Amino acid sequence: MEARVFAGLAAAGFDDFTPAQARVFQRLAPQGSRLTELAAQAGLTKQTIGFLVDQLERAGYVERVPDPRDGRARLVRIAERGRRVIPLAAGIVAEVEAEWTDHLGGRRMEQLRGILADLRTVTDPYR
Repeated sequence: MEARVFAGLAAAGFDDFTPAQARVFQRLAPQGSRLTELAAQAGLTKQTIGFLVDQLERAGYVERVPDPRDGRARLVRIAERGRRVIPLAAGIVAEVEAEWTDHLGGRRMEQLRGILADLRTVTDPYR
């Protein structure tokens, strides 16, 4: 799935981010997230998250803005380029899932989704 998404996005001109950056990007809350929140969710250090966010910001996928709840803090939120990539990625995911459903059948695909969702509770409890 990941390889197909990255290949499709690269073909559409979004070839300037890595899987590690994408994992941070996917965790952003709709209203924005603090670096400390992203670090806790990803199980990484604040410094590592800061490095990845710096890269995403330079590429135009995210922006840092003041946190309205605390003037000293900053939020990372999705920028215009990031908003453009989301529907493209979702479309590629839907295409791959349709192929998998054709191969597995609807019942087995639903089982696969359920199993993966169950596994996510132990592999990525913050999602």
